[in-house]
Amino acid sequence: MPAEKRKRSMNERIALGFGNNIDYEIVWNSKVIENLIIQYEIHNDELDINRVVNNERDLVISILSFLQSGTGGERIVSASAILEQFSQSFERRITLGGTPVRAAIAMRKLGYTSALHLVTINDHVRSLIPQDSPYVCSSTEDGLYPHLIVQFGKDTRVKAGDIDLCASQANRIIYHKDDDNIIMNLNEDFSHLLTEAKVLLISGFNAMQSEALLVNRLASLARIMEKLPQEALVYYEDAGYHEPRFSHLIFRTLARKISIVSLNEDELQAYVGRRLDLLDVFQIESALADLQKLIPGPVIVVHSRYWALAYGENAASFSNALKGGMTMATTRFCCGDDFTVADYQRVEALSPNRAGAIFAETLNRRLGRKVCCLPVAHVEPLNATTVGLGDAFVGGFLPALLS
Repeated sequence: MPAEKRKRSMNERIALGFGNNIDYEIVWNSKVIENLIIQYEIHNDELDINRVVNNERDLVISILSFLQSGTGGERIVSASAILEQFSQSFERRITLGGTPVRAAIAMRKLGYTSALHLVTINDHVRSLIPQDSPYVCSSTEDGLYPHLIVQFGKDTRVKAGDIDLCASQANRIIYHKDDDNIIMNLNEDFSHLLTEAKVLLISGFNAMQSEALLVNRLASLARIMEKLPQEALVYYEDAGYHEPRFSHLIFRTLARKISIVSLNEDELQAYVGRRLDLLDVFQIESALADLQKLIPGPVIVVHSRYWALAYGENAASFSNALKGGMTMATTRFCCGDDFTVADYQRVEALSPNRAGAIFAETLNRRLGRKVCCLPVAHVEPLNATTVGLGDAFVGGFLPALLS
């Protein structure tokens, strides 16, 4: 059976690759978690953010460990059945995941269309992606490998047995056993959708586990990119790699092709190997200098809860794109999937958060033309959405690059 495609007569200016998936977004319920702590006799000294997840008990311990640290992350579990079992105890809804499709959905609300490369296809995908997005898919059959999305808010409390936790900040955790994204087969017909592209997004290789397979996929990607116009910008969105050395392999392979490397605050800290105070100008200045030694490429973009910045050549030219990315991510943070253009415009007009504004002004003054840092809008939503914020940032950033 051939891989599935949707074609349009005219190619798009924005092309988004490469992975996608189905998300089970659960509604946090501390009482359910507390009951599971008691049921499985889980103790505080077992908490470990790197615990291998082989069963539901391991999953609860992993979630509690992230709650304790206040950080987000992504983990592979041994079987999807664990996620099915756990999610059935919560209110949940099915959405689409993966940076390409979430970015496509976000930018479509502002009138921008895009071409997509998919690795998973099923009726949820067909109905939820923008209906005017041409796509190719590398899978020849329908499949379902759900990602469990666990979101917790700031001050979320869990207390049972000897465990007493309170989240220092809102965040999200992703769990999956997604064979389509682990294998990451590419459909080279995607090259036919790139011939008029001004921007190409590269994302989604972070779940891969085989170095030999990754080398093969990067060779396939190089052939796909041969059809990309020479003046097109290539935007690489980093992620939490299950094999951290793979990100360096990607940078070595694609160094001459990548225009922009983008990452969030957690990924920045993972690269430099230390926790950072995101409002300490000297710490961030030092971290950016260290990051530039690790990551080749002319421009690095970092997006955080307080600010977003471009660091490198001609940084000021990305001011509008940074603003678009922050506005889109903040709108999603406040309004979730169902935000409107009016919501976006309302967030766009908000005043910046004071701490981020002071930080941005100081960093811009210290680094001059090498950086462009803008503060995030000040918002205090009652029910924040913490998943897909990086994807939304991409969905706001890339359209601004067209001009």
